[in-house]
Amino acid sequence: MCRQIIFSILFLMFYSGITAQTLTELNKDGELSLRGLSVVDDNVLWVSGSKGSVGKSTDGGKTWKWMHVKGYENADFRDIEAFSKNTAIIMSIAEPAYILKTTNGGKSWKKVYENKTSGIFLDAMEFSDPQTGYVVGDPIDGRFFIVKTTDGGNSWKAVDAALCAKSDSAEACFASSGTNIRMITKEQCAYVSGGSVSNLIIRSDKIRLPLLQGKNSTGANSFAVKDSITFIVVGGDFTDLPAMPNCVFTLNGGKTWNFPAKSPSGYKSCVEYISGNTWISCGLSGIDISIDNGLNWKQISKESYHACRKAKNGRAVYFSGNKSRIGKLNLE
Repeated sequence: MCRQIIFSILFLMFYSGITAQTLTELNKDGELSLRGLSVVDDNVLWVSGSKGSVGKSTDGGKTWKWMHVKGYENADFRDIEAFSKNTAIIMSIAEPAYILKTTNGGKSWKKVYENKTSGIFLDAMEFSDPQTGYVVGDPIDGRFFIVKTTDGGNSWKAVDAALCAKSDSAEACFASSGTNIRMITKEQCAYVSGGSVSNLIIRSDKIRLPLLQGKNSTGANSFAVKDSITFIVVGGDFTDLPAMPNCVFTLNGGKTWNFPAKSPSGYKSCVEYISGNTWISCGLSGIDISIDNGLNWKQISKESYHACRKAKNGRAVYFSGNKSRIGKLNLE
């Protein structure tokens, strides 16, 4: 009994310490909705969003270069993938849907993909390496839509529809943070859906998620990967923020799913793996952290953010959201 009490006290002390971390606002009081976020290293990060907007910082968010992509001023760039201070790829969502690339720091952008299909809606983008990337879109003719690049985003080709998963009625993806598609191995991507039902989809196989579902506004918005068998999925209902369940996790590649003992605080649009057993999640209801692989979550900020991403090459964690808001997690 004494050992259990001591362990509980140490756990609470550790949890209290790590969740005492604070958030620094780097940009705010603008008019943009920033759902695209890509962090190259501790200093270089890019954001993208409404009104054809892209922002870039090379000093850890202290200063920003803002641009509205010429000819695409009405586009909503819901996702961005950056590889350096010079090279980045942005994705606009719908009718027509575009993918653009810059190699000169945003001075100019080249259209590398265009799709005018009726009903086209791109949701998120993910790269396994600088050459190979995927974009997932809402279903077309009853199947999810995926395009792939193998040349660093210079060209994109639609994956054969027969290889893409069939969709249930009113099932789609959410373009809420650019994180509903992830690589679960170097060769294999997976994505999550919501709406009438919520699934984790690997190739054409669908694994039903025990999240809130049944309405167009419900279901999985984002998932993150620690390794090939450890995933966390978040979502909920963006029209009813407290609605539950909003988070599930698996330790065996989706064979079984677990609910947190203490869930994140309301609707979440993004989850990101940090290191060890630590994960971060954000949404309209604030920012939450878990240090035990998703079993327990604690709110560390009530500020609303759409996306959170950790540096690909570094430790920094950044956030982006409405009103041009950008934040940084102050790590101990």
